Amino acid sequence: MKRAWFLPVLFVLCGSVLATVLIFQGSPGRAVAYLLVFVLLAGMYSPLVFPRSIGAQQAQNRSAVDGRPIVFWRPGCKYCLRLRIRLAHRARQAHWVNIWRDPAGAAAVRAANGGNETVPTVVVAGRPHTNPDPAWVREQLSASA
Repeated sequence: MKRAWFLPVLFVLCGSVLATVLIFQGSPGRAVAYLLVFVLLAGMYSPLVFPRSIGAQQAQNRSAVDGRPIVFWRPGCKYCLRLRIRLAHRARQAHWVNIWRDPAGAAAVRAANGGNETVPTVVVAGRPHTNPDPAWVREQLSASA
């Protein structure tokens, strides 16, 4: 859990330090602007922007029933964030597994990627796809809906 929040906390701390320096230099407007940018970055890289994660076994069971894709991800991954943002509201249709919180999910990703924990790994109909194009994932979500 600590790894998931490290980057967002680092962004807030750096933004706070920069804002403090700018306030002491007499630029409160710039301080607020920079702090806002750093807080937005922290929000984007926090686990909060992703749908609620479930365990790999639960995701596999649900996917077998409803045919929806499973997305294995980890916090701080820019490719996972890109996929999440590009899927927009449809992201909630997939089953999301945080590999840092679920050892079985991390093992599934390593098995699919030759021992590497490369994410996002999207499993559709039992076949893994590493870092797929978000448009393709959207098509898979439409097909399973």
